Amino acid sequence: MTVSDDRARGQGKGKKKAGRASRVLQILVVHGPNLNLLGKREPEIYGTQTLADIDADLSVLAKELGVEIDSIQSNHEGELIDRIQESMGHADGILINPGGFTHSSVALRDALVATDLPVVEIHLSNVYARESFRKRSYVSPIAIGVISGLGAQGYQFGLEALVKRLT
Repeated sequence: MTVSDDRARGQGKGKKKAGRASRVLQILVVHGPNLNLLGKREPEIYGTQTLADIDADLSVLAKELGVEIDSIQSNHEGELIDRIQESMGHADGILINPGGFTHSSVALRDALVATDLPVVEIHLSNVYARESFRKRSYVSPIAIGVISGLGAQGYQFGLEALVKRLT
């Protein structure tokens, strides 16, 4: 069975690696395109919290959980891919809202697989209750879990789930 087969089944990932017990877990938080417009863009769908609000709340939760987070937002696919690749050897897991790249980026999916890290996929809106093209995700099959439709709180649930899986 290949690594990607294991990941597609949600197995074999997320276990703490030997020698990391004394090190603080590092989580990469990736925000995809247009998420910099949160609070302004379609608040009836995405809510009124800004990306800065979400990151601030995640920072508080990360401190409570005893982990460190590193957040990136970009509207550029290549920049997100570069940062995901750079996380190899540094991060222990990835929390990602791929935004519109969810439905279009095989390259983003491949970068996530290449890290060999557990991934939790987040969506503010319920993508399954929206346009039909939003129902297809290139990330979901390689994620250990998907949280969709719970607004900004979904990020917190995702971080808690990822940390629990890693410990």
